[in-house]
Amino acid sequence: MPSTAKARSKSTARSKSARRVSGSRGGRIRRFLLRALGLLLLVTAAFWILCCCGLVLLKWINPITTSVQLQRRIEALLAHRPYHKQFDFVPLYRISPNLQHAAIAAEDARFYQHHGIDWQAVDTVVHDSLEEGEVTRGASTITQQLVKNLFVTTWRNPLRKALEMSLAPIADRVLGKQRTLELYLNVIEWGPGIYGAQAASEFYYHVPAANLTRDEAARLAAIIPRPLRRKPARMNSYSETILTRMRQMNW
Repeated sequence: MPSTAKARSKSTARSKSARRVSGSRGGRIRRFLLRALGLLLLVTAAFWILCCCGLVLLKWINPITTSVQLQRRIEALLAHRPYHKQFDFVPLYRISPNLQHAAIAAEDARFYQHHGIDWQAVDTVVHDSLEEGEVTRGASTITQQLVKNLFVTTWRNPLRKALEMSLAPIADRVLGKQRTLELYLNVIEWGPGIYGAQAASEFYYHVPAANLTRDEAARLAAIIPRPLRRKPARMNSYSETILTRMRQMNW
């Protein structure tokens, strides 16, 4: 009996020791995760503030590059393929009203009504997606797309969308509609290494952006959602849809 009691005592001691070790490891893991989460939140907040400061500067200063342009350069480098950048920033008055109207009709029909986020479009997308059982389409405004191009990347993730949603109203307030549209048309992709309306006009039609016709503008606007895959010459159906929207909007 004494030996049995002694064995039980040792077993109990070992069990308590194992629990203490396990609890200690669990505590270390929890502390590590909390610290990592805190650091992530701190970095995200710092980046968000930096973006806000950047928006203030962009009210007067034209960007020399964007995060998406840097992303494409890095992707080309990793894939060991050549990268040639065409980017020529021009003021809004040197971009044909046809292209301004086509881009709005194609990407953000309520651009002049919302304040960075089109909650009406978001509600429609949510409703349609619930009915279909999947996300049917996006609801990103021109302002959100500008934020994505300037500060984030094209890679889809919740953090990117959170930054877009939080920065878009600030961009709308700080930049105003005309400057937002000017920046947007000058920095978005229109093909591999082709950024901005001027570069796109010269590459596809060999004319400055100011001289684009309605049909050319509609075809360029039609490739904005997938600029690395679409070509203006092939956008017969969608460009007609954009032209119809422009007429409906009295443009």
